[in-house]
Amino acid sequence: MKKKHSGSSARGRRVGGNVKPTPDSQIDFSDIPESTTEELRRARRVGRPSNGMAKQLIAIRLSPRLLSQLRKMAAKRGKPYQTLIHELLEKAAAHAA
Repeated sequence: MKKKHSGSSARGRRVGGNVKPTPDSQIDFSDIPESTTEELRRARRVGRPSNGMAKQLIAIRLSPRLLSQLRKMAAKRGKPYQTLIHELLEKAAAHAA
């Protein structure tokens, strides 16, 4: 199976760098139905919070063994592994203070 590369990774940018975006003027939108009032009413904004409390993106190197253990722990608790890492670091920092 071929591994997918994220467009946000360095390799993903190199791989996707050869693709030219299609201008809106060349896209046929005629087969897309209009949004209903109900659909627009239920729509919600997505993305980072605008209140300045967004988490900061960082890079951290972990051993593959540790990352695997953290992913297994997170799966057992039914949560994303990055959320689990955040919670563990938050507890450790509060305990150390």
